Amino acid sequence: MTSNRPYLIRAFYEWIEDNGLTPHLVVNAEAPGVEVPKQHVQEGRIVLNINGSAVRNLHLGNDWIEFNARFGGAARTVRVPVTSVLALYARENGHGMAFSEEQSDSDDPPPPPPEKAGGSPERKPTLKIVK
Repeated sequence: MTSNRPYLIRAFYEWIEDNGLTPHLVVNAEAPGVEVPKQHVQEGRIVLNINGSAVRNLHLGNDWIEFNARFGGAARTVRVPVTSVLALYARENGHGMAFSEEQSDSDDPPPPPPEKAGGSPERKPTLKIVK
């Protein structure tokens, strides 16, 4: 049976956003395949603001979470395997969900998503409310 983690991440992300709060991911930065700015890692973990106004091209896939964001003014692409996500919560009140560390058959991360002809990974269309 497939993991329910990616589905729960998407559901909690939507719930937090729908309530006007700021979703934050806690990621095991030492897990295989994690691509995050290492200078922001503390005690092997990194907390990432994935609010729609803080990131671009957010993709919450079944195997990978990917987005573009600025860290210290420098644009970066962040890629983390879903299995490396330790928690998703609302910054304002701490409500969300913590995940246990999943054991997989392999220590290797899932294969990266296929690249489109234009050179960027295939992404589902998203809508953003602009006020």
